[in-house]
Order: sequence, then C-alpha cells, then structure tokens
Amino acid sequence: MRGPRGRVLPLLLVGLALGGCASWLPGAGKKRPRVEKVVTPPTPPATASAPAAAGVVVAPLADGDGVADRIVAVVNNDVITLTELREQVLYYKVEAHGEEVPDDDRLAHQLLDRLIESRLQLQEAEREKVTVEEAELSDEIVSRMKKLNLTTELDFEDAVKKQGLTLDQVKKRLREQLMVAKVIRRKVAFRVSVTEQEVDRYLQENREKLETGLTYHARHILVVPEGERTDAEWATARETAAAVFARLKAGADFAEVAKEVSRDGTAKDGGDLGTLKKGELADEIESQILSLAPGQISEPFRTGLGYHIVKLESRETLEGEGLTRLRQQVRDVLFREKYQARLDAWLGEIKKRAIIEVRI
Repeated sequence: MRGPRGRVLPLLLVGLALGGCASWLPGAGKKRPRVEKVVTPPTPPATASAPAAAGVVVAPLADGDGVADRIVAVVNNDVITLTELREQVLYYKVEAHGEEVPDDDRLAHQLLDRLIESRLQLQEAEREKVTVEEAELSDEIVSRMKKLNLTTELDFEDAVKKQGLTLDQVKKRLREQLMVAKVIRRKVAFRVSVTEQEVDRYLQENREKLETGLTYHARHILVVPEGERTDAEWATARETAAAVFARLKAGADFAEVAKEVSRDGTAKDGGDLGTLKKGELADEIESQILSLAPGQISEPFRTGLGYHIVKLESRETLEGEGLTRLRQQVRDVLFREKYQARLDAWLGEIKKRAIIEVRI
C-alpha cells in the first residue's frame, strides 16, 4: 500500500462522496460497474441505483454564464448544487484509477440521480428521528483512520485538509452515512428473514451445481508401455502396474512409490494432483477417483496414456461441517436477494411520494 496520505482521496473522499445508501454459489457473482460502485455503505449489501429521470437532458458542467454555483435539483425542501455534483464527478474519476469512464455530462446525469436518492434516504432518516451518538461517530472515524494507516485524529485532520475539506465537513458526512445506515436497517434489513425451508429448497434445486463446486485432493501414478506400444509392451505395463498396486496394498507409501515409478509429470511431487474441482480432469480418470472413499487406492485401469493408479486423499461433501458452512452461504445469498428486493421497493416508495425537480 502506498503512503497513507496518498490514498486519502480514493479511500476517504470517495467513501464519503454520496454519503448515503448504500463463495462460490450458483448465481452469485469482477468487473467494476460504471456508476453503481461509487458508494461503499457502512452496513449491509449495496443499494441499486434508481433510474434516471425520464426526458432529462444534462447540460454541460461548465457554466457558460459565469455563475459560480447554482441549484441543479430540488428534493422536497432540500437542494443539490452544481458544486456538489462537480465533486461527485471528481470523486468518481479518482476512484476509476484511469479506467474508461463516461464523459462528464453523462456521468453527471447518472451521479445526480444517486445524489437525489441519497438525499431522500437522509430525509427519511430525519423523518424517523434517527440519531447518531458521538461515540458512534468516533468509532467510525477510528475505522477510517485504520484503513488509511493513520494513528491520531490530527493526522486524519491533516489528511482531510490536504484534500480541500475540513474535519467538520467529514464528520457531517459520516454522521449522515450512519443515519442512513440505521434507517435502512430499520426499514429494510430488520424486515428480511430467511427460513430453513427456503435454504432446503435452494440446496435441492441447485444440488448438481453445488456438487460441481466441491473440491477433492488426489494422487496419481502412471505406468506406460515402452517402445512401439505393441500388445506385448502393453502386457508388460499391465504387469508392472499390478506389481505397483500390490506394493501399495501391502502398505508402501503412495507418494514415495509415485516418485520411483510414475511417468507422469507429477511424479516429482509424489503424484500429487493438488486440489481439483469436478470437470478439471479427463472423465475416464476423474470418475475412477470420485468412485473412491478418502484414503482408498484404485486398482490399475487403462487409458490411451497407459495404466493408472489413483488415490483419493480427501473430498468435500454436502455433509457434516461442509454442509453447515454451505447452508450459511446459501442463507447469506438468499438474504442478499431478499434484502435487495426490499431495498428497491422501499426506495421506490420514498421516491414516489417525493417532489423532485431536476434543473439540468
């Protein structure tokens, strides 16, 4: 990580920019979204951005009439200024780290909608009389400081000033973020639950995909026929493989025997195939491995390469601790899906009853 002050803008200011809303499982999704990633909420999953107001044409950010600032949107009794909107464009570009971004006018249009959404959520928090204690605000500042490798509040304030902000401005934005997080928990998260029956149904409907994602660890010995691969040479290879199998059944260490006799590229590693998922090996070999119990060794079997002997070291299953972990992952996925649906509905409700005027 670079020096802490060099990271303040992307880590701190972008995190404050809008000041509001916010495994491996089938359907669970790294390409960075264009605008949706601007806000990183202090609590549960990310919000969906509402659609831009229909028919709005975004004027250039530069003010041709020389006006230093003006109102670009009215949200109930609050206003959003051109200066605020310009800041969001700047924050987003910094966070993009050189990635391709929309032109300023298009980006401003998209980010204005996020600003409106954020303002509506803050108004809802105020309507619900949500408060933030000084101790909560202090904890949030400490959390930000840790991310920036800053040790004192004076260092934090100095870093903030270098970005053209004051500590009071930052505290105000952090307080607003915490207020919004609380109202989202109250209106959304606390109203979402996942039942065990829903988890069971998900597991049943997606069992095949889930099993495909399970891993296994195996070892392998390959005995190949020499020379022209005549029938006699194949017979000799079969006898050699049978003798190797007999040694293994008598208790010889599989890894040591593999180093000694195997002609596979894994021989130097004791035949270790590493951790694999279903489908990563040829089916004729994988099917033999997955038919074994952990610790079991297969009898020699033939493919076009030669005679193989495999050992299953371990395998994940949808049982025991593995099933317990998987159920929690499924529960998390289902919660996020329900959370997002409830969040979208709530945002739609507060937008529907709001008076919003866009002036760009």
